[in-house]
Formats: sequence, structure tokens, C-alpha cells
Amino acid sequence: MAAFDYDIAIIGGGAGGLSVAAGTARLGARTLLLEREAHLGGDCLFYGCVPSKTLIATAKARHVMARAEAYGLPSVDPPPVDFARVRARIQAVIADIRGQDSIERFCGLGAEVRFGAARFVDEHVAEVDGKRVSAAKWVIATGSRAQIPPISGLADTPHLTNREIFSLDRLPERLLILGGGPIAVELAQAFRRLGSQVDVIQRGKRILSRDDADMAAEVQRGLAAEGVRFHLGAALQSVRGASGRAEVLFEQDGRGVTLSGDALLVALGRAPNVSDLGLENAGVAYTSKGIAVDARMRTSRPHIFACGDVTGAYQFTHAAGYEAGIIVANAVFRLPRKADYTRLPWCTYTEPGLAHIGLNEDMATRAGRAYRVVTEAFADNDRARAEGETGGWLKLLLGEDGQPLGVQIVGQGAGELLGEWAAVLGGKVSLATLAGIVHPYPTRAEMAKAVAGRVVAEKLFSPVVQKALHYAFGLKGRACAPRPVDG
Repeated sequence: MAAFDYDIAIIGGGAGGLSVAAGTARLGARTLLLEREAHLGGDCLFYGCVPSKTLIATAKARHVMARAEAYGLPSVDPPPVDFARVRARIQAVIADIRGQDSIERFCGLGAEVRFGAARFVDEHVAEVDGKRVSAAKWVIATGSRAQIPPISGLADTPHLTNREIFSLDRLPERLLILGGGPIAVELAQAFRRLGSQVDVIQRGKRILSRDDADMAAEVQRGLAAEGVRFHLGAALQSVRGASGRAEVLFEQDGRGVTLSGDALLVALGRAPNVSDLGLENAGVAYTSKGIAVDARMRTSRPHIFACGDVTGAYQFTHAAGYEAGIIVANAVFRLPRKADYTRLPWCTYTEPGLAHIGLNEDMATRAGRAYRVVTEAFADNDRARAEGETGGWLKLLLGEDGQPLGVQIVGQGAGELLGEWAAVLGGKVSLATLAGIVHPYPTRAEMAKAVAGRVVAEKLFSPVVQKALHYAFGLKGRACAPRPVDG
């Protein structure tokens, strides 16, 4: 057997790479973690999940202040936002969380950390800042970056991506956003709540195209009610800079439209970081869409794995963490564990929020799966009524066998509510069991019990059961009949 410097080496210190490094090192594998940037944490910590959710929380606080009268309080007119202070809070939260991803922590676990750009020399050797290192197994977890499409004039016009939007010196007066996915709509609402005028320019006919149309439409209605302006079905023609502003030219419904703003955010998808890695030298197959992997997260070279955004599949931090566990099982334990995305959840953190697990209606239809829908409205939940957040609903898809195929929730706190369904579906908990669980009152979590109870009640309170109980126990039936309604 060839002698290698390390048992396993990981390229990329984001969510996936960090999880692999922590797992393999703690199991006793000689582990090397390589990171191109000057710090660990990846996009999620510095330019994605953490700063965006911090910004969303700040924007929500201001939004609640502005709606004080709706809660029976004196009206408040919030002063203009000093974005430098918002930015400082974002950086403080990042710094607080960053401690979990320190070199010292990983060294304590047994993993060596090196900073520098890594490039494969062959299938077992990579060069990092002029020095070569070898490993028996490798993991590629280099993440993704904002995709910049070849729109005429865009490259020559100052624009923002998720890397710059959280570090602005001032709040944009008018923010133009290209795109209608989760990043676009989350930031659209946040900046609108902070006081920016926001225009969302989307090529498709609707936002959040991976979710069911009715759920996405509810999110759009909520944002539009707060003043976010949507331009859907926009055929982008060009972008140009003019007098320190950005102009977007597009065609909509057969007419030309020009919008101008003092800031332009490009949120048109993600591109995997596959260039400059020397993947050809290692014999790793890839395309511009990402590195191809099998269900065990192996690339075209069985000893080289890949996880996270770089695969181009499920670009979520929690997906990268899940895939990292698959890699640890295969690389260290040599167990043929396979990834299963059947119950992978995802959330859009707007208000109303949109959360998903399992199949939605679009997915079930494409898969040829027969289903029926059972819903539970937030308006029927006492906690939602008490807090004045009654918009939205829970949608449960049931298969022909009566088992859940998936759940979608649109409404206040949708992402948090999905946690129970992840446990139910992942743990194969029956709807009867869920219906029998005692939930604290009043909470939105009772919606899960309510919708499960409705499904169970269809069988429990059926005429067949009533008839059986009548014969078995002599039950006498109804004590009161509803009065006929006058015509």
C-alpha cells in the first residue's frame, strides 16, 4: 500500500468540509483541511445564511415598530436606518458564531488546517502554495458563488451579489433585484422593511419556482402588501450604468421597460466552484453545473468524494452537512451508505415563510404519483389569531395508501413548524400517533396535530365505525339533529 501524508484531505472549509473534517478527525483519521479563503466558515457564515438571517431579524424589528398600532400601541414613525449600524450587528453575529469554526477547535479535534489554494497534481496529490500533500482519500467541498449570466452590459455595470450586499455603507434608496428565488425574495423583503424601495425583476412568470404555485403566490402577496414591486415574465435585454445608478432594460408583455436604482443585486442562481482545482489531473468528471457524484457521494474516482454546493444538486447548508455524514460513513467506516433526499427539507425565510419537505404537488404530478390534499389554515389556530398573523396554511399530501408524501407550510414561522414534520416523516411516525400527541396550547405547532387528526377522524368517525359501535355496545346515535336551513 502506498504511503500518504494523510488518510483524508478536504478542500473547502465551508459547511460540508468542516463537517467531514470534524467527523473523520474525531474517529482517528489523519485529516487535513484546506481552505482558499483566509478563514473557515464558507459562504454560509460570511455571505449567506448567517448574515441574511441576521439582517432579516433586524428588518423584522423595524417592521414591528412601524406596525405598533396593529397591536394596540401608540403609533411609531421609525427614523431612517443607518445601515452602518446594521452592518456592524451582522459582523458581530458572524464573529460570535465564527468561534465554532476556529483553527484551534479543529486542531483540538485532531485535524490540521492550512490556508491556500489547492490544485490536484494527480488523483492522490495536490499542491498548496507550492507545497505538495498526498492523501489516500480526498473530499471536494468548495461550494458555489453567485452566477453572473451574460446579460448585455452587466459585467461593465457596478452590481452586488451576496458577497457585497451585507457590507454596504448605506441603505440603498432604490434597490433593483434580478431573480425570484429564495435569496432574491428574502432580501427584497428585508430591504423594503428597512426603508428601501425594492423592485424584483424575474424572468419566470412567478417567484420561488421550486415550490407549489399557490404557496409561492401567498409569499408574493405578503411582500407586495409591504410595498415590494414585482416585474414577472421580464425578458432581460441589457443593464447599464448611468450617473452612478444602474438601469435595467427588459421587455414585459410586449413593451419595453426601464428601471433605475442606486443599487443592483444579482440573485440569478449559483455556480459551483470547480475551476482552478486541477480536476482533470485527478480524473474527476465535472461540468459547469458541478461535480457528478453517485449516491455514496463518490466522484468518477471512487476515493475522491464531493459534497455541498459544488455538486450542483441541493444547495443548502443542511444538505451539505447531511452529505458530509454520508462521506464519513463511506470513507472511514467503509459502509455503503447512500444519500436519500426524499425527505430533504428547505425553507424560504420571508414573512410569510415557506417551508417544504417531501413531495409537493408539482413534484408528485411529475412523478406520476396519485395524491390528495388536506389543509389546515393559520386562521383556525388560536396562537396565530392572538398574534394577528393568520395568513397562510399547512398543506399535507397523502398518497393512495393514506401515508404522507410531503408537507408544505406557508405562513408565520413556517420553517420552525416544519421541524416536527421532519421528525414525523423521517421517523415514520403514523398520523394516528401524531394526532394523539399532546401539544402545548396555544401554539402554532397544534396545526400539525389538527391536520393529522382530520385525516384520522375520517376513519374513526365514519358511518361504518358508528354502526359497529351501535351493534357492539348499544349506542343510540344522535341526540340532536341540525335544523334545516330556510331557503
